[in-house]
Amino acid sequence: MELTGIESTVALVTGAAQGIGAAVASVLAGAGATVAAVDRNAEALATVVTKLEAEGEAARGYVVDVCDGDAVDALVARVEDDLGPIGILVNAAGVLHTGRVVELSDRQWSDTFSVNAGGVFLVSRAVARRMVGRRRGSIVTVASNAAGVPRTEMAAYAASKAASAQFTRCLGLELADYGIRCNVVSPGSTDTPMLRAMVGEGADFTKVIEGTPAAYKIGIPLRKVAQPRDVAEAVAFLVSDQAGHVTMHDLYVDGGAALHV
Repeated sequence: MELTGIESTVALVTGAAQGIGAAVASVLAGAGATVAAVDRNAEALATVVTKLEAEGEAARGYVVDVCDGDAVDALVARVEDDLGPIGILVNAAGVLHTGRVVELSDRQWSDTFSVNAGGVFLVSRAVARRMVGRRRGSIVTVASNAAGVPRTEMAAYAASKAASAQFTRCLGLELADYGIRCNVVSPGSTDTPMLRAMVGEGADFTKVIEGTPAAYKIGIPLRKVAQPRDVAEAVAFLVSDQAGHVTMHDLYVDGGAALHV
């Protein structure tokens, strides 16, 4: 199935310097979008944008901290001045602090929420304000299957992703009258720098696939860890015309790991 409605559209992608965000930027650019790639890691972001440009894709990098409301508002204005009206927003920026609740610091908790929930709010608000006047647009937030399934040593991450997912669905309800669709993609274990840091040296995903009964975590029924592009393709579908009657949906892309209904 060929996806339509992405070509010649400006797509703002946060967290675009690596992992799922970089894959989303690549997939959308490959589908004909002009990508505004956003991240606070200037060096890694430049690498991603340079690669896209070398492949003949339309992309421009913007170094911004999504936790800074004034900077986010200025970013959105600058992107629209540079590239045109934003038709697609993908919130892919995220951070992870692991640890048992009794050991989590105040800073770890607040940092996790600042990016994973606060950043989604600030960027979505800034973009939605402009989409409303145009009465069109699509917003997708990359959450996590941990938002719907309790995980040991991931309370801050899971709670922040749950907040971002429910925020996005509420936003979709408010924006439906304007023809703007808001959806969520919830990945499971995906081969990204974040997962490799969790797994440790060697990045042996055997335990991830098999599950950890002692931690009340089942394995992955499809017997494989996702690749970032698997998630990016799901995002691309949700922002395309082919998902034109889909809004407030939470699409799990986790190989069945959450046993999600």
